[in-house]
Amino acid sequence: MSKPEKMAPVKLRHVPSVDHLLRTDAAQELRELVGIRRLTNIARSVTAEIRTLIRNDSLSANADQLLAEAVRRMEVIARTEGQAGLKPVINATGVILHTNLGRAPLSQAARAAIDRAARYCSLEYDLESGVRGKRGSRVESLLKDLTGAEDALVVNNCAAAALLILTVLARDGETIVSRGELVEIGGDFRVPDVMAGSGTRMVEVGTTNRTHLEDYRRAIGPNTRLIMRVHPSNYRIVGFASSPVLTELAGLAHDNGLPLYEDAGSGQLSDLGKYGVVDEPVVREIVERGVDQRQVAGAAEYRGQHARELEC
Repeated sequence: MSKPEKMAPVKLRHVPSVDHLLRTDAAQELRELVGIRRLTNIARSVTAEIRTLIRNDSLSANADQLLAEAVRRMEVIARTEGQAGLKPVINATGVILHTNLGRAPLSQAARAAIDRAARYCSLEYDLESGVRGKRGSRVESLLKDLTGAEDALVVNNCAAAALLILTVLARDGETIVSRGELVEIGGDFRVPDVMAGSGTRMVEVGTTNRTHLEDYRRAIGPNTRLIMRVHPSNYRIVGFASSPVLTELAGLAHDNGLPLYEDAGSGQLSDLGKYGVVDEPVVREIVERGVDQRQVAGAAEYRGQHARELEC
């Protein structure tokens, strides 16, 4: 029997119990920070970690020293977790709409509206009729006015919107998409994975840098349910590259009785060209050019056999 194995039982008796840790002055202070249930779990993990270190002969100390070490580890974990929430920061990155920093800051008016909505309000109540109303009626009405869409439905995020559109319209068939548009964006949103999750079969056309209208035309078959167009908002292919213009693709889809679905990226509602923001599609223009379903970072608009999708 090796020396560590002989010594471990003696040392292990000196490891403070979870109850002992929770009765220390430090633990009494930490309860207010993380709560007793979470603090108990932290204490258990700390004592288990110390036992492992002792068994591996990586920690040698008497009972008082082990208690002090356990308290120190418990404080580090609890205080780190207590500071892990959202904190105000200064955006000095040079990127105005920075995804990692919350994108665009809300205006004072928007913050005031959120404050009003966080109280008792007419969320699902029609004040005029005195009966239950529709939760999304106001935002859907505003989205239709802003975008020119026939109808609107707001969902949580971009992946949810894409999954909804693809599942409803193409789960039992094929969806055509250009190879140059099989993108991956932040949050592990990968177009092929979302398509696979929806139950539709992805049919790739064209090449990474060039896809022609004829590529889409040749791919249309009896099982085709949808043509999908993805705006590569976080990268660019420059040089020897081309793709059909939106009106051409919409014409091809409609001539074949198919809906055209566009993942339009940022959800830009007005032309920001004068500020140097270019190559981002404006939602109303997308609708006017013939898109039937549109995903704009997280909401879905659909009506009957046609769906338009956007995020607010």
